[in-house]
Amino acid sequence: MLAVTTWASTEVALWKTPREVATHPWFIATLFDTYFGFLTFYLWLAYRETANIARVIWLVAILLLGNIAMAAYMLYRLFKLPAHARMEDLLLRPSAKVAA
Repeated sequence: MLAVTTWASTEVALWKTPREVATHPWFIATLFDTYFGFLTFYLWLAYRETANIARVIWLVAILLLGNIAMAAYMLYRLFKLPAHARMEDLLLRPSAKVAA
């Protein structure tokens, strides 16, 4: 994702997207689909994170970088898990874990 984003950025600036592309119904539908996906992921992230500053920083990162930021967040969370972790340890906030 980093490679293709870098390549696209060096080819043409984002704000120079042709009007025919930017106003095409499928471009608009895809953009809405993408950002609704970002916001759905963010809702889980906002539940998982307890610090408001982290929530704001990750929201900005996701809105600006999309899947790159989402992948970074998941890798961050996965690397913090102990080897014996369960799925609940990843998905639930620490205070919401179900006692086993």
